Amino acid sequence: MHPMLNTAIRAARRLERVAIETKGRADFVTEVDRMAEAEIIAILRTAYPNHAILAEESGAQDGNEFRWIIDPLDGTTNYLHGFPQFAISIALQHKEKLEQAVVFDPHKNELFSASRGQGAQLNERRIRVSKISELDRALLGTGFPFRSQEHLDVWLNTLRALLPLASGVRRPGSAALDLAYVACGRYDGFWEFGLSPWDMAAGCLLIQEAGGIVTDFRGGQRFLETGHVIAGNARIHDSLLRHIEPHLGTNFS
Repeated sequence: MHPMLNTAIRAARRLERVAIETKGRADFVTEVDRMAEAEIIAILRTAYPNHAILAEESGAQDGNEFRWIIDPLDGTTNYLHGFPQFAISIALQHKEKLEQAVVFDPHKNELFSASRGQGAQLNERRIRVSKISELDRALLGTGFPFRSQEHLDVWLNTLRALLPLASGVRRPGSAALDLAYVACGRYDGFWEFGLSPWDMAAGCLLIQEAGGIVTDFRGGQRFLETGHVIAGNARIHDSLLRHIEPHLGTNFS
């Protein structure tokens, strides 16, 4: 195992006890976000003091050409309500390329991990994207833009287009886990608008290393920059792209 991946796994697993002990205590959810992020950063800083950091709670911290992208609790609203769909997401980027990824679900004790060029694993067992090739047999994941209403109408149009075509559409509320589920074949495809880098960086590398395709809504590689992502195996990804693009308009990035 790559030492940087091992460090990320140690950081993610340190939070399992915190998550279980504070589950359901609404007054502490924001504080748990901050505590979790501080724990992760402390471990990463000890191992790699010169690395840059981009984290949901504390923002950007300058460093060298390596950058850790951290979401200490993806699915905070789920966590607050006792809905068991939340995760810790940690990715490492080097010169704009994603190199290491960890998504850890402490409730199910599921650890998704990947190193560039080495494949993706779930609890140390190799995973691959699904082999479903027809959209009418595909289970899709999505999320709607709740932070900003800017793209809500466009998202609704894409949902209207895809609902009658797919076998089913789910919106559980944790993009990191949604993407991990694409990587292991639980979902056949996924699309979402307006994500932040920490929501999706780790999940995107998981999918790529599991044999899937991840792009922005124009079929390019600017998904971390735009926040708009389409993912799946090659056939489902292409079908999603084909049905989503007509609803974007000429000014959509």
